[in-house]
Order: sequence, then structure tokens, then C-alpha cells
Amino acid sequence: MGFLVYSLHITLCGANNFMRKKIKKIMLTGVAAIIPVGVTIYILLIIIKAMNNLVKIIPYRYQPDQILSFHVPGLGIIFTLILIFVVGLVTKSYLGKKAVKLGEILVGKIPLVRGIYNAIKQLVDAIISDKGDSFKKVVLIEYPRKGLHSIAFVTGDTRGEIKERISQDTINLFVPTTPNPTSGFYIVILKSDVIPLTMTVEEAFTLIMSGGIITPPNASKKIEREKGNDTKVKGR
Repeated sequence: MGFLVYSLHITLCGANNFMRKKIKKIMLTGVAAIIPVGVTIYILLIIIKAMNNLVKIIPYRYQPDQILSFHVPGLGIIFTLILIFVVGLVTKSYLGKKAVKLGEILVGKIPLVRGIYNAIKQLVDAIISDKGDSFKKVVLIEYPRKGLHSIAFVTGDTRGEIKERISQDTINLFVPTTPNPTSGFYIVILKSDVIPLTMTVEEAFTLIMSGGIITPPNASKKIEREKGNDTKVKGR
């Protein structure tokens, strides 16, 4: 009798453990599905809220909600897009360019603001511009010490005083941190010490933010194709 009770107890414990593991797995699957969607929606809501607040720069009685007597969802997004387009259109005109230049001269006379404005403007110009390789190439480097490797983004060729002092063929790199790739380190490195990667900037950001958990798909296929192309070229 005692043996039967003991066997039943073991069976029930095993069943409970199995159910606990099953429930835990289901819960983790749910969390993995909800968190990315939730965070994405949360960020989008913040952006949409900021865009909707832009409508408030219009005098109160001329705001669409007051004229139409009802709220129009998504009006802030439309207004923001129209505002960006109009500013871009005006800036491209002769008078717009003159106005921007005058504004930059005025900003340039304010010590602290001048440094912040120039840094942001140069960064935005470098990223948006079609010219150059700023944040368009992903590379692998041996950093922060021999034997360890880090992913980095090419921000351009080294110029100015640094180039003159080094007197070697070097490039500028931005080495992002995990899990926040918007912070990181600026380094100057020899081009010969850089290993080019086939992954896109978006894939690299995903890899960095996940701490290496999410590997870019088809990376091996890209490498195989490149090796195959190199073999064909050598064979010719």
C-alpha cells in the first residue's frame, strides 16, 4: 500500500512539474510576443502625441478642432508632414537659403548654443546626405583589445589635423554600445585593420540591441555568394 501511495505521489509531482514547465513556456512565449509590439506601440504613441502637440502652435480659434467643432484623429501627423515639406520647400528657395544663413550667423554668436547647433547640423547632414559612407557601412574590428571583436559603423575618412598627425590611411568609426546603440565611442583606425561585413545597418542595430541573440538572417549565404564570386574572378 505504501509503495502505491509513494508511486502516486511521484506521478503527481512529475505531472505538476510538466504542467509548470508547460505554463512557464507558454507565458514566456506570450511575453516575447507582447514586449516588442508593446514597446513599438508605446514609442509610436509618444511620436504621435508630439506631432499632435505641434498643432497647438496655430492660434486657438484657428485650430482645426475649433473650426470643425470635432476632433480629427491623426491631424497632428498630417500637419507635421506638411510643416516639414513647407520648411524644406522654403529652405531650398533663394530667400530661404539667405534666411537660414542669417540664422546660422546669429546662432554662431552664442558660445554654448553654437557648439551644440553645429554638432547636430553636421551629424544630420552626414546621415541624410546621399554622398559619403556615413552610417551606411558595417564593419568588424578588434576592439577594445586583441582577441575581442566589436561591430562598428563607418562615419567617414579621417581628415584635418588628426589625418595630418597620423599620416596613415585611416577611417573614422562609431562603436555602439549594447543595448543602447545610440551611445558609443568614436575611434580612428587603420583601414587595413577593418573587416567589412555584408549585413545592413538595420541588421547590425538589431544584433547590437539584442546583445547578439538575434543574428541577421542569410548572413552565411551572403558570404558564400561573395566567396563564389571571388572564386569566379580568380578563375578568369
